[in-house]
Amino acid sequence: MQTRFGPVQVQITVANGKITDITALQLTNTDDKSIQISNRAAPLLRSKVLAAQSADVQTVSGATITSDAYLTSVQAAIDAAHL
Repeated sequence: MQTRFGPVQVQITVANGKITDITALQLTNTDDKSIQISNRAAPLLRSKVLAAQSADVQTVSGATITSDAYLTSVQAAIDAAHL
C-alpha cells in the first residue's frame, strides 16, 4: 500500500489455517514523525490482527493512515493465502 507518508507492506505467516505471525516489511517512513507513528502502531496492529485472526480490527488512534494501509496489506495477504 502506498500512502502519502511512504509504503506499507506486511507479510503473514500461516500454519494450520491460522495466522501465526505478521512481519512488517515496510512501514511509513517519510519523516521522523511517520517513523514514530509506525513504530507505535505496528505492534498494536499486529497484536489485534493475531487475536482476531482478521484484518477487521480497529485502527490505532493517531495512526489512521498507517493503520488503514497496514490492515489493507494484511487483508491482501489473507486473500492471497486463501484464508
